[in-house]
Amino acid sequence: MKQYMKMIAALAAAAMLGGCGSTGSSSSTAESSAEESSAAGTATTAESESSAAESETDSAVPQLEGYELLWNDEFDGDKVNDANWNFEKRPSGWTNQELQEYTVNGDTIFVRDGCLVLKAIKSEADGKVHYESGKVNSQHKQPFTYGKVVARAKVPEGQGLWPAIWMMPEDEQHYGQWPKCGEIDIMEVLGSAVETAYGTVHYGEPHAEQQGTVVLKDGSFASDFHEYSVEWEPGEIRWYIDGELYLTVNDWFTAEAGQDEKPYPAPFDQPFFVQMNLAVGGTWPGNPDDTTDFDKAEFQIDYVRVYQKPEYDTNVTKPEAEYREALEDGNFIFNGDFSEAEDLTDDVNWKFLLFEGGEGAAEIKDNTMIITTKNEGTVDYSVQLVQPELPMIKGKKYRVTFDAWADAERDIVVCVSAPTAGWIRYLKDTTLTVPTEKKTFTYEFEMNDKNDPNGRLEFNLGHRGSDATVYLTNVRVEEIA
Repeated sequence: MKQYMKMIAALAAAAMLGGCGSTGSSSSTAESSAEESSAAGTATTAESESSAAESETDSAVPQLEGYELLWNDEFDGDKVNDANWNFEKRPSGWTNQELQEYTVNGDTIFVRDGCLVLKAIKSEADGKVHYESGKVNSQHKQPFTYGKVVARAKVPEGQGLWPAIWMMPEDEQHYGQWPKCGEIDIMEVLGSAVETAYGTVHYGEPHAEQQGTVVLKDGSFASDFHEYSVEWEPGEIRWYIDGELYLTVNDWFTAEAGQDEKPYPAPFDQPFFVQMNLAVGGTWPGNPDDTTDFDKAEFQIDYVRVYQKPEYDTNVTKPEAEYREALEDGNFIFNGDFSEAEDLTDDVNWKFLLFEGGEGAAEIKDNTMIITTKNEGTVDYSVQLVQPELPMIKGKKYRVTFDAWADAERDIVVCVSAPTAGWIRYLKDTTLTVPTEKKTFTYEFEMNDKNDPNGRLEFNLGHRGSDATVYLTNVRVEEIA
C-alpha cells in the first residue's frame, strides 16, 4: 500500500452475495485473496466472551484440504476481540500523504451485525476539514510464517477512499526498513474505481513490486462482499479473488544498498501479521471531493481466517530470470508491425488497458493499431497500450521507434517502465505531439539500472485534453551499439 502501481493482469471474477455473518461455501473459501492494514492497540473483549465466541463460530469455519486452521475471527460478538487485534493510532500524513488520523474510538472501529467496520469520518472546525478513520492489526498477537489468509469484505465507494488488507513482518528491522522488510498486500481497492481490485508484493532494495489486478465485468467490490486470499509458501505466493487465481510470484529478493542479496526466500521467510485499514486520500487514490459520501464510508470485513499446512519445504531456490530473445531483425517488440490481429485483452504481446475513468477501445486492422478514446480519464495511463517482458540489460543502449498519426493533432506519452522494479523509467515519460499525417518518432536511452527481464513499452493516451483517435505502426525496441 506504500506506493501506487498499475495493472499487470486482469480477469473477471464472480460476485459473492450476502452480508456480514455469511460464511459462504467451502468451495469459494478454498481459494481467495485480500490486502492491507496496521498496528498498536487497545483491548475491549473479555477472555470469557472471546472463548465463547470462538467455540461457537469455529465449527462453521470451512476446513481446507491440506490445511489446519491457525486462527480466525468471525466478528460475531459485539466488540473487537483484543486477543486478535490492536487498534492503531496514527496522525494524519503519517504515510503516503494520507489525510486521515487513525483514531481508536468506537466511531471509527466497531463490530456491527457480524462485521468489523472501519469507518472514515469527515468533520469541520475553524474552517478546516479533518478526517478520522480506523486501522487494526494483529502484530505480536497472531504472527505466523507461511500459510493461507482468507478474508471476506465489502469496500466503500467514493473518491479518495482507500481500503486495504495487507501483511507486514513482525520485526521490520530484521532485513531493514520498508521495502527491504517485504510487504504482502492481499487486497486494495480505490473508492473511485470499485470494479478493480489489486494484489501486490513489495520487496528489495532498490524497491521492487509485482502486482495483479482483477476487474469485474458485472457489479463491483463495493456492491457485494467478495473473498480475498493469499497462499504464502517458502518459494511462491499466490493471490485469489472469489477462488480465482490471478497472480503468482516466486522471484523476489532483498538486499542492503551496495551489498549482495540476502539468501532466497528472504524477506518472505519470517513471521508476518495481518492488518486492515481504510485510508482517506494519499498519493495513489487522490483526495476526497464533493461527491464522496462519508455517511457510507465504511469498510466491512465479514471474517479473517488464517490456515497453515502441517509442514513446508523450506529448501527452495530462486528461479532463474528468463530474458526475451529479439526477433531475427533485432526487434524486441513482438507483432510490432501489427500483422496479426491478436487478442488485446490477454497477457501475450500487446495489451490494451483502461484505468481511473478511462473509456476506449483498441483494434488491429490493416497492419495498424487503432486506439479510440471515449473518455480520457483522470491520469495519463487511463487509456493505455503496453507490451511487457522487454529485456533491459544494464550498460546497454536501446532505440525506440514507431510511426504515429491521429484524427486531430494531440499529445500522448511514451515510456519504457519497470512494473516489477518500482515503476522507475528506463525511457523517461516523454510527451509528444502526434500530427494528422504519419510521422516517425525515435528515442534512445541507456539502461543504467539493475538487469530487468520485465521492461514495458507504454503508450499513454489518458488525461491529455483530447479524445482523438491515434494510429500506430512499425513499433520497434532494439539494442544499439
